[in-house]
Amino acid sequence: MAEAYFPVGPGLGMEENFLSLDDILMSQEKLPGRAESALPRLAVLMGQGAGSAESIPEGSKLEIPLWLAKGLHDSKRRIISVDLPKIYKEAWRTVFSADANVVDLHKMGPYYYGFGSQLLNFENPENPEIAQTILQTFIARFRRIMDSSQNAYNEDTSALVARLDELERALFQVGQKGLNDFQCWEKGQASQITASSLVQNYGKRKLTEVDG
Repeated sequence: MAEAYFPVGPGLGMEENFLSLDDILMSQEKLPGRAESALPRLAVLMGQGAGSAESIPEGSKLEIPLWLAKGLHDSKRRIISVDLPKIYKEAWRTVFSADANVVDLHKMGPYYYGFGSQLLNFENPENPEIAQTILQTFIARFRRIMDSSQNAYNEDTSALVARLDELERALFQVGQKGLNDFQCWEKGQASQITASSLVQNYGKRKLTEVDG
């Protein structure tokens, strides 16, 4: 009997996990950029040509999938330059600093945290500010998300969940499952409380790193 599919969690920080469906989808998100040199035979891939032999001229504005931007980025050879998506720019960082909970992260980008971490692969002078904003945004929103997940039976959380990025939605679901498991155990409907799969996977990952 075939085993059920077990979801693979996303990578951490600047590296993707290519066994993770979330990371595969995230790597398709596009970055604004510019061709700093001619890019032979890439016009079709960039949606700018009809034939496989067409090239992208130097100076062309581009919308580059993250996976391709990382492949083409070279600090020694100026092949492409990458601009920040607007949600990571200073104006939006100010909004997050004022009140991160008011932002609809899913609308602005469903992989806000993962995609933002990937931006740190590119040499941008604003990288320290981007990293700090991502961290502080997560901290500011985390408590409300988990509080709402623990009160899911007593209130309508659909509006909140619709505004969460994919990582936050996963955390919300973990909180809901934890509450449901506890209530089942409290009523004698479960033999024991088990650790969350996210916690178990994290522990296995740390053990692998130590053994390596």
